[in-house]
Amino acid sequence: MTMTDPIADMLTRIRNGLLVRHPDVDVPSSRVKASIAEILKREGYIADYSVTQRAPQSSLRLQLRYNANQEPAIAGLKRVSKPGLRIHVQKKEAPRAFGGIGISIVSTSQGIMTGREAFRRGIGGELMAYVW
Repeated sequence: MTMTDPIADMLTRIRNGLLVRHPDVDVPSSRVKASIAEILKREGYIADYSVTQRAPQSSLRLQLRYNANQEPAIAGLKRVSKPGLRIHVQKKEAPRAFGGIGISIVSTSQGIMTGREAFRRGIGGELMAYVW
């Protein structure tokens, strides 16, 4: 079965895993998803991730992060740019999630990065998602 929006599928799997307090979530792997997982790890939203090679397609395992009260580190995820409606931001527009509490993930010509990094480098791109 073909999937029209694999990034939304990844975010939904993370959201569902957090709701039932799973320690980790498996997602079909791609370079874009691995880049998003690297950003989430660097920003402290997930504990770690790993890519496992399996027979039809490799898998990306995300280890979800919880605090001492078993509250998830990720309060929310929102897909912004969708296949039916692409949302782009210019270099002067710094996309913020909830006034700077969260992060925005932007796909630029220099790779996938947070909105803050894109603003510092002075480049724009496709606004993929918000995480808070």
